[in-house]
Amino acid sequence: MYKLEKKLIPYLFLLPNLLIFGIFVIFPAFFGLYYSFTNFDGLSRMDFIGLQNYINIFHDTLFWHSFLRTTIYAAIVVPLIYVGALGTAILLTQKIILKGIFRAIIYWPTMVSFIVVGLIWKWIFGDSFGILNYFLELIGKQPIPWLSNGFFANITVIIATLWSRIGFYMVIFLAALESIPTVYYEAADIDGASPIRKFFNITLPLLKPTSLLVIILSLIDAFKAFPLILALTGGGPGRDTTYVVQHIYQFAFIKTKMGYASAMSVILFLVIAILTWLQFRVGRGGEI
Repeated sequence: MYKLEKKLIPYLFLLPNLLIFGIFVIFPAFFGLYYSFTNFDGLSRMDFIGLQNYINIFHDTLFWHSFLRTTIYAAIVVPLIYVGALGTAILLTQKIILKGIFRAIIYWPTMVSFIVVGLIWKWIFGDSFGILNYFLELIGKQPIPWLSNGFFANITVIIATLWSRIGFYMVIFLAALESIPTVYYEAADIDGASPIRKFFNITLPLLKPTSLLVIILSLIDAFKAFPLILALTGGGPGRDTTYVVQHIYQFAFIKTKMGYASAMSVILFLVIAILTWLQFRVGRGGEI
């Protein structure tokens, strides 16, 4: 009896979290999968239509354009986050004055909600009321259409994303860097290794699991990008910053095509799952 209780007690502690995860994640996921095979409008209509939603998606150029924009955004943001977070973490492991304060300042933006981040940067980059254009006009320069030009709007979104996410991944790298035994670096110093050689031969290989984690998490974050963009650009100008999640949101809650939006969500989930699997495979040296 004692052995049985010993085995059950840990699961009892996990039960509240498992219930919450099941109610708010697992069950909605299964319902979303079911809705993707229907023409559910979010209220009453829900007829089973099989694969029709998925067939329609393959002919939906707006969906694939938004997916392409999201892919380009992720391809730019993920490497920049990785380099920025790792570089900042390495810098803040050195013996510098006020290191703890700098860590807190860089981490602080991650505690701000994405909606607030979007509004902050909108006040900075706004075309007519932005602080940046105000200072440009003060020095006699022409204001830049940060939010009314597609190219500049995407740059603005990328800058805001980096500002809000680098601190989070920096903390992950800091924990990994501080767990590397100093004996490796001491041996490298004896051999006369340069800082660059120590980085590529010691630091980077030992950070491989952490690097994989950061890349996967930042990739998922990029494909889920929505509230920051909604607050900053609203998906505009036109559809230049309308990424895939906002496209899904528009069909689900504005056009009330919940079944069709669910099908798009399933495709997005499958793409993220495949990319995650590929990252794991690459991280394990090609092993399945």
